[in-house]
Amino acid sequence: MSGKVTLEKLSTGVPGLDVLLGGGLTEFSFTLIAGAPGSGKTTLAHQIMFALASEQRRALFFTVLGEPPLKMLRYQQQFSFFDMDKVGPAVRYVNLADDLRAGDFSGVLERIMREVEDFGPSLVFVDSFRSVVQTARSGNEGLWDLQHFIQELGSRMATWQATTFLIGEYSQADVEANPIITVADGMIALSHNLDEDAVVRKIRIIKMRGQAHMAGAHTLRITDDGIRVYPRLLTPQPDAYLTIAADPARIPTGVAGLDDLLHGGLPQGHTMLVSGPTGIGKTILGTRFLQAGAEQGEKGVAVFFEKHTARLHNAELVKMVQGGQVTVLQSLSLSLTVEELLDQLTAAIDRTGATRVVIDSLSEIGLYLAPEFRYDLRVSVLRTLSLLARRGVTALITVGYEDNTPNWRFSIDNLCFLADAVLSMRFAEIEGHVCKFMTVVKVRGTDHSNELREYRITDKGIEVDPQATEFDALMSGFPTRRRPRD
Repeated sequence: MSGKVTLEKLSTGVPGLDVLLGGGLTEFSFTLIAGAPGSGKTTLAHQIMFALASEQRRALFFTVLGEPPLKMLRYQQQFSFFDMDKVGPAVRYVNLADDLRAGDFSGVLERIMREVEDFGPSLVFVDSFRSVVQTARSGNEGLWDLQHFIQELGSRMATWQATTFLIGEYSQADVEANPIITVADGMIALSHNLDEDAVVRKIRIIKMRGQAHMAGAHTLRITDDGIRVYPRLLTPQPDAYLTIAADPARIPTGVAGLDDLLHGGLPQGHTMLVSGPTGIGKTILGTRFLQAGAEQGEKGVAVFFEKHTARLHNAELVKMVQGGQVTVLQSLSLSLTVEELLDQLTAAIDRTGATRVVIDSLSEIGLYLAPEFRYDLRVSVLRTLSLLARRGVTALITVGYEDNTPNWRFSIDNLCFLADAVLSMRFAEIEGHVCKFMTVVKVRGTDHSNELREYRITDKGIEVDPQATEFDALMSGFPTRRRPRD
């Protein structure tokens, strides 16, 4: 060969799958789609087929099922990707059940070849190939005949100039011991992961010849639109945000006293972690942050995990949501994955052009995440903050904790180092009164005040004292002082 062969890539039409495959499926490849019952194998095959099939690129779908193909089609038609106009001229279904029951592998092979020669497909699917394997195990032809059948099928497929898929219910042990894996160019494995009471579907690219694919298990969901894959990777940074300003613009937080502590506001593109116990005013601060943006014509996104829209009593926030200035994301699922959260957040930012985001709160997100994502909340937070940073979005994220320790505490699970800025809000007992105080702990790349300021929550929002609080003593970690006498 005098030149390098270029393999054409075919887009699968499955959101996220091309990323795992390294750009798509290789044309004329032979791919095995394996997985447990109900994992989404047939749906994945149909979604790929209808995305690629046309009158110029026809698809032949062989069914080797105990149930009639019409029953399978009845359910597949419920997905939005299914195009009935393609059935016939671009997609043809052939049932091999009768040929298989005859117990003659050569007869099955010849039937497949006749259909291929007659229709001239560019895409060939066989579902479920597991039935052929089970026939061999029953003793009809024997393992040697099965191996010969597979090798012959693989050899003939190479001459079809067609991209081929075999779908079957295989476990990892089955695949490793099965001769079919030796002739397959690629293998896509689907599975159910049961953890406590949550079930999350996963997809893995076990093998894909000639291209760099992503390893590991990735989440997938079956929706009304079909399958959606959520690759486990950081969000690519748009070119517009590659240049970092030496002195970024200051974003008003909506609380004048806090802007004073920040020496003019939060730097644009920064994420501020707002920590404090329940009732300290974190949600109110988040609302004021969004309102300050709306007053300047900015769009915002609010992510709530407990305080759903129907329960929000803040009239200003409700008004912004109804006016389209703020988009609210909320989840009722108790098996939420980080990938789904990031996908929803990305879509909302891109759709609305939002420049401000509030996530309220990280303390509650663990109740909604699938168990496997709860074990290391820091990884989930890192991926979320990376998404926001790469979008150039300024964000305020709240986190709560129990204020029953004598030591200064800023967040749960040591999350502070992930944020660009940290604001600590805490209570103090002063002469029989419970008072509130705030201080800026850090702001990356810029100066800020280290003062501790008392503040109050009023009908107008949060009002911060213009002067630093003076103390006579520090007791049990709480600032204590005597109030000035009138």
